Amino acid sequence: MTKRICLGIEGTAEKTGVGLVTQNGKILASEGNPLIPEKGGIHPREAAEHHAKNIPLLIKKAVKTANINLNQIDLISFSKGPGLGPALRTVATAARTLALSLNVPIIGVNHCIGHIEIGKLTTGAKDPVTLYTSGGNSQVIAYEDGRYRVFGETLDIAIGNMLDQFSRNSGLGHPGGPKIEELSKNANKYIKLPYTVKGMDLSFSGLLTSAERKLEKGSNIEDVCYSLQETAFAMTVEVAERVLSHTKKNEVMLCGGVAANNRLREMVSIMAKEHYADFYIPPIKYCGDNGAMIAWMGQLIYDYNGSDLIEDTNVIQRYRTDQVDVPWMHNSNKKLKLPDYMMEKGAEANIYESSWLDEECIVKKRISKSYRINEIDVMLRKYRTKKEARLLSHVKDSGIKTPYLFDIDLDNYTITMQKIKGKSLKDILNTSPSNLIESICENIGKNIANMHKLEIIHGDLTSSNIIVDNNEIIFIDFGLGKYSNLIEDYGVDLLVLKKSLNSTNNSISEKYFENIIKGYKKTNPIKIDEKIKEIQDRGRYI
Repeated sequence: MTKRICLGIEGTAEKTGVGLVTQNGKILASEGNPLIPEKGGIHPREAAEHHAKNIPLLIKKAVKTANINLNQIDLISFSKGPGLGPALRTVATAARTLALSLNVPIIGVNHCIGHIEIGKLTTGAKDPVTLYTSGGNSQVIAYEDGRYRVFGETLDIAIGNMLDQFSRNSGLGHPGGPKIEELSKNANKYIKLPYTVKGMDLSFSGLLTSAERKLEKGSNIEDVCYSLQETAFAMTVEVAERVLSHTKKNEVMLCGGVAANNRLREMVSIMAKEHYADFYIPPIKYCGDNGAMIAWMGQLIYDYNGSDLIEDTNVIQRYRTDQVDVPWMHNSNKKLKLPDYMMEKGAEANIYESSWLDEECIVKKRISKSYRINEIDVMLRKYRTKKEARLLSHVKDSGIKTPYLFDIDLDNYTITMQKIKGKSLKDILNTSPSNLIESICENIGKNIANMHKLEIIHGDLTSSNIIVDNNEIIFIDFGLGKYSNLIEDYGVDLLVLKKSLNSTNNSISEKYFENIIKGYKKTNPIKIDEKIKEIQDRGRYI
């Protein structure tokens, strides 16, 4: 029996791609042509014109490569979003025209999920934490409860866009990533730049501005490129590490155009190894935008949902990864397996059981991260150890429950503290009666509001860092915490918690978060829900 063949058309930004993939996942062809502007960035209309010109040529080339004719194509798929509006519309029009002329079904697919699925197809990964880094996206994605969830992402510009902007503004040209990578090899020193991680989210705009100012003030271009690359990549890998620690999965996959960078690949590989997880990266030609990933997505969706009506093939410029049901996916039963002597392995510290004056305690040791250069590693470990101890004491003095501190050793980056009994919020969400959880969540909201009224930002408010013991709420892990009286920081703090709740059933997690906000506003009646929505809407593709 002849296997169904799908032709996929990609064109969300500057790259035009056409791929042919069979029903059983055999890639017959993947042809592409990127738009490389002589100067400046990518203009949406120019990208659309580039696609209009190249799609017919690439279809002919793909068909020839696959050694088939157009009449053997059984299905058309195209990038429905996210992406640049004019570019998406051009691709959709081409796909509709081809589907109607061949009289075959058509399917619009999510571009971001296409990257994940072509990565799994070409590497054998089953259920990875995916670090998706490209010109338009910086996301950490993992499957939970029927959908791919975005656990972390940029709150301003994407990492690839940031590198391209620096390169253009510095006279290096476009695309910037390869040029910055090459210049970094000749650097002599690291220049300190802003390191901005907000829970599982990232911000690159301040890093970009600071790097450009260093260059303006006379710093060596090689040193600035090296420092920019090391800082941006360390931030990005740390966020992926936090998601890996939170989800307890045992696979990490890197994809997207920035995955072509050898240094980033090395860093993610080291991080995965240090967490006893397997590392995967697709072949480079499938890391960036390509037509094969769109064709393979078409096959997956058609098997479960069938095709779209022509009138439903509209594009969605801000098409969220977590808007799409993925019925072909299931959670893997395989989880991270830690050595027997280790109680817990967090994103930035190992946790060991010990005793202090005959009392049970835990020792939190911020270990060196081999993927980070020493200058960044030492700075983060010392600063976070010192700041966490201070915040824990301040929060406890206010009446909010945190572990008691027994000892701080800045030379060895360790904190010895009370061993907290109880279960994490994450563990009780699916095991306790909903009315009890709603009450607990409202109480959590009240506690967070009191914390914010003290101008304390937790910094890593995940459901793993909130412990419930006989309905008593205890907050742990203030390593990313800080002092601030900005409603922006309050909103980011709560947004981290909202995203981490997505590891439960989505409809239930929304209800639980509403209860948290309800409790928060009873204690601190600011318009925090409006601020959270505003921050969410800055997400690269909300």
